[in-house]
Amino acid sequence: MSDATLNARFDRIRALEEAGKLRARTGSRALRKLTNNRLAVLGLVLFAIILLASIFAPLLTAHDPLKIDLRGRLDPPSWEHWFGTDMTGRDVFARVLYGGRISILVGLGSALVAALIGVGIGTYTGYRGGWLDVVALRVSEIFMSFPQIILVLLLVSIVGQSLVNLIVIFVITGWGPMYRLTRARMLSLREEEYVQALQAFGVSTFKICYKHMLPNALGPIMVNITLTTAMFILAEAGLSFLGLGVPLNIPTWGNILNAAQDLRVLQNYWWIWLPVGAVISLFVLSVNFIGDGLRDSTDPTQQG
Repeated sequence: MSDATLNARFDRIRALEEAGKLRARTGSRALRKLTNNRLAVLGLVLFAIILLASIFAPLLTAHDPLKIDLRGRLDPPSWEHWFGTDMTGRDVFARVLYGGRISILVGLGSALVAALIGVGIGTYTGYRGGWLDVVALRVSEIFMSFPQIILVLLLVSIVGQSLVNLIVIFVITGWGPMYRLTRARMLSLREEEYVQALQAFGVSTFKICYKHMLPNALGPIMVNITLTTAMFILAEAGLSFLGLGVPLNIPTWGNILNAAQDLRVLQNYWWIWLPVGAVISLFVLSVNFIGDGLRDSTDPTQQG
């Protein structure tokens, strides 16, 4: 390749940089990689469908998820009851839609609050270090030294069953991994040259941590939030199936599955547990697909 050709290419790149086009295209590289990932797009579609169906449940069904109709108990799927009715005559389709509101709130809400706490503490202590970092690290190790499901069961048995209690318990048991991930990223980023330059210019610690360093660590944090959301939804379903999660009078995906404890229901009335089980599986898969797509699109070692 001749020098004239190379100079012409460099001139075009310089012109794009001056016009701001090259930076915009580079900034959207992660988005392009995410949209080119078919599984990630499929996950986004499934996630949006289930989330919107739960939010707009009154528009999709006229049945009350709590209304008992003993004359219509254990009816198979029909045009009137798309997913049939349960052992007390309640419409299963309506319970799946309305139950999605609570289950998604528990999973996504707990993950976001746990991330807010873990990232907030990990960002500051990972950059500053000192005694505060040691204390936060030891506290997180105490919570992470117990198997999470055992700790959740223990706390539920102590504080009792309620929606708020379950969210608080998930936050208490879930902030530790998020904190340690953020802290590890901060320990790596604080050695970068731009951080040392900000320190030399006398920029405040708060701005260095949360304005300049945190945006460079959001990739793995977002991936961890998606995985934590899926984990909390499965944990809520498992606890409610055992009768230890959200009170049974509140429709959630786990409480709907609670009826499947009866062997007779498992063998003869598949519509009570199969549709909600499929919805849980699809939602968790969609969240995992989104997490994998975010991981691939934000990983600088895989940028093409």
